[in-house]
Amino acid sequence: MMNNIKTKSNIRFFLLPLLLLCSWPLLAANNTVNGFRVWDSPEGSRLIIDLKSKPEFEVFSLDNPHRIVIDLKQTLSREKSPKVKRNHPIIKSVRSAPRKNRAHRIVIDTKGEAKFRTYDLLPNREYGHRLVVDLNSDKPAEATLQASTENVTGKTDINTDNIEKEKRDNNKQHSNKLRDIIVAIDAGHGGEDPGATGRKGTKEKHVALRIAKKLKKAIDEQNGFRGVLVRKGDYYLTLRRRMEIARENSADMFISVHADAYKNPRVKGSSVFILSERGASDEAAKWLADQENSADLVGGVSLDDKDKTLAMVLLDLSQTATIDASGRVASSVLNEIQKIGPVHNDSVQHARFVVLKSPDVPSILVETAFISNPREEKRLNDSRYQAKLANAILRGVKRYFTNNPPPNTHLASLDNVKTLLVEPGDTLGEIARSLKVSVASLKSLNQMRSENIRAGQILNIPF
Repeated sequence: MMNNIKTKSNIRFFLLPLLLLCSWPLLAANNTVNGFRVWDSPEGSRLIIDLKSKPEFEVFSLDNPHRIVIDLKQTLSREKSPKVKRNHPIIKSVRSAPRKNRAHRIVIDTKGEAKFRTYDLLPNREYGHRLVVDLNSDKPAEATLQASTENVTGKTDINTDNIEKEKRDNNKQHSNKLRDIIVAIDAGHGGEDPGATGRKGTKEKHVALRIAKKLKKAIDEQNGFRGVLVRKGDYYLTLRRRMEIARENSADMFISVHADAYKNPRVKGSSVFILSERGASDEAAKWLADQENSADLVGGVSLDDKDKTLAMVLLDLSQTATIDASGRVASSVLNEIQKIGPVHNDSVQHARFVVLKSPDVPSILVETAFISNPREEKRLNDSRYQAKLANAILRGVKRYFTNNPPPNTHLASLDNVKTLLVEPGDTLGEIARSLKVSVASLKSLNQMRSENIRAGQILNIPF
């Protein structure tokens, strides 16, 4: 019996060092790779490396062939490298392997030279520590935009509005041709940034995109209006890039769509925000300090050749007019939204949201509802309610532009007609009788094939 006990003890004595030796790399490493993800967008591609803790890393690029190398210090990985589609416009493949001194190397093989930026992100509600590599190809834009985008439907959905921009009116202030009123619609969050999450798992980024698409469709159905989606799929855009896309498309209005959240699930209602005066002052200083921005057009005036004091005055005038217009649009939109549901604030709110800071594009941010409220989460997932929200925003925007049509637009050129905004319940026959005109004349003037009209539609009415 004693010999048996001694034998077991000897086995433990020899096994323990062996187990410690085998597990030594795991015990010695400070970090672990938990996974890889690749996201594509019109702006480029993004490789995300999920990690156990904050990474220590070095990054460099090599030529012949082109590749980007990331060395993670004190890190182990048992994760497989992500597979990349053969027709990916930037990335050829991603490889990884352990290195000496308990390091781990990740190599991104690229199809030619690629610009890249690397940074780490702290944990959020959705993900833990991450190392992010943003890549942009030097290839023409048309080639880059062949990348597939992981969106709500899983289909390729790419923003090509910027490419076609040059084929349309180049400058809305100076064009002699009549043009549509352009409304840029920004679906908040996206990609790595899911936004708020409801109790049933609804993500703000998905709800915002669905409402934004419905709003674009409703805007495009109006004579003299055209919608531009800032984000068309489930990918990330920086806040300032969203502003830039709106300005690149010569937008007359910028609308950012969101869904709010709060720790108290009973809090409910919609809100509409515009830029605060403090936010405007901060942005003015930033624009004037940024040489690239100061050379841009603000209200049709270039600031790069102006005295600093004069430039500040011009920028201040532009911002004051923009904030005033934003406030009027916001009030009109809030008035329409409260007709279809509760509002959290019955007046327009002011905040320093970055996406509202464009100095020459009236901008509003709509918190459509509280996704943290179970009842409102359910409504936000309802396609019919999404359409109601979109149409309410549309009516508010159209009411503003009907009274304030931008120069050189179709809406501003109606010298021999006036306009009427269709209210819920209106019919073409009733409108014709009240104006003492024929239904046929209204159909002809508005190029209508039927008598069907919808709330929020603008009708041209003969004097």
